[in-house]
Amino acid sequence: MNDCLQSISHDNVFAVGDIAAMVNHPRPKSGVFAVRQGPPLARNLARAAQNQPLKPFIPQKNFLGLISSGDKYAIASHSDWSLEGRWLWKIKDWIDRRFMDNFNILPEMDMQANSEATPQFNRAMADKKILNEISAIAMRCGGCGAKVGSTVLSRVINRLQPITRDDVVIGLADPDDAAVTEVPAGKLVVQSVDYFRSFIDDPYIFGQIAANHALSDIFAMGAEAQSAMAIATIPYGIEDQIEDQLFQTMSGALVILNASNTALVGGHSSEGAELSFGLSVTGLAEREQVMRKSGMNAGDVLILTKALGTGTLFAADMRFKAKGRWIDAALQSMLLSNQAAGFCMHRHGATACTDITGFGLLGHIVEMTRSSGKSIVLDLDSLPILDGALEMIETGIFSSLQEQNLRLRRAIKNQAEFSQHKHYPLLFDPQTSGGLLAAIPAGNAGACLAELKALGYPVSIVIGEVSDESESVESVTLK
Repeated sequence: MNDCLQSISHDNVFAVGDIAAMVNHPRPKSGVFAVRQGPPLARNLARAAQNQPLKPFIPQKNFLGLISSGDKYAIASHSDWSLEGRWLWKIKDWIDRRFMDNFNILPEMDMQANSEATPQFNRAMADKKILNEISAIAMRCGGCGAKVGSTVLSRVINRLQPITRDDVVIGLADPDDAAVTEVPAGKLVVQSVDYFRSFIDDPYIFGQIAANHALSDIFAMGAEAQSAMAIATIPYGIEDQIEDQLFQTMSGALVILNASNTALVGGHSSEGAELSFGLSVTGLAEREQVMRKSGMNAGDVLILTKALGTGTLFAADMRFKAKGRWIDAALQSMLLSNQAAGFCMHRHGATACTDITGFGLLGHIVEMTRSSGKSIVLDLDSLPILDGALEMIETGIFSSLQEQNLRLRRAIKNQAEFSQHKHYPLLFDPQTSGGLLAAIPAGNAGACLAELKALGYPVSIVIGEVSDESESVESVTLK
């Protein structure tokens, strides 16, 4: 490599570290040189992409070497001298721990500009800016040019194994421009769509959660899911990476779709800055089978099937504050389909039903009270909470949507009395693939809860009741 860390034979190749040798400044293979070559390399990559002159980098000639012998004893060397001793090991241990703290003790995520940001944070932002400049220069096409290539898409589709249904006339296996499904006589078509960016690193699990989330609207209406069309945005990358991410995401979604007898009949894919995925879902239902948010009767009880807290937990995970077992439990909750719960609640005479998602528990309760013209008495102590959610709320970590959801607190008649209750903030916590909330006649509640728990919804619980019609309507009272 030359002084600009550029190949002397290929101008578009740059390298640093042990794989590279600087012709004019040969140095021994050491992490000291590799680490210090990183920032100059990033700057020269940005300059090369912008056709600007490159800047040379001259590495230091000597460095202090500290080698541990494994028994809290170390040897130091520099130029032509050396030392050894246990006190040197203590120095090495202090240096190593300070270096690792740069990665273990991270600066707090600041949603706005922070004039008092740490030096590490400022350096990270500077490096990110350089990389963003490089990415911005490598312009990608928009419009139809943003689509995933037909070859990649065909290979992925050929690897997938969606279920088939007799009422899907034209589907994924056909080369036509649109899917065609049959609607049986007397059935209503129920449709919904959901789409959001990934919040975890595993595209397979993300595909499952996104599919569950999209299907929940259908199940909350008491319908049977018939077909789905996928909407996928895959991060820019080389062809093999794009194909693998698309396949992993779609494979995860198909686990859920196939289990619910939902046929994947088509979709649309494109390239973008980050992984995002969703589904447009079509369901079928008898007219008398459809459950709505309206219809609650005085005396009904409210049953919730899943615990709350996914919003704050994944906000904490982004800040590296959440414990692994908390996130695992939240993922398991999100991977639990609402299909069986929806049918169970319909069997037990649900008068109204909805799924708990981005607007939080209170937001969806307000939708039910307004459309039904009824009021709710909600027992804060009874709310099921995911492990770790309360701890994160106590530290002041909330989802970015929490503030908007909080505006609905005006629907609470006695909010001043309960605003300090430990469960109060979770009324506004946005959920991903949350549970179902249904109004059930009080006399059916016991049997409904027993069946829900037998079906695999262990935290199902009564969290409130529909108040007497003589009370002021369309409000929520806490107790």
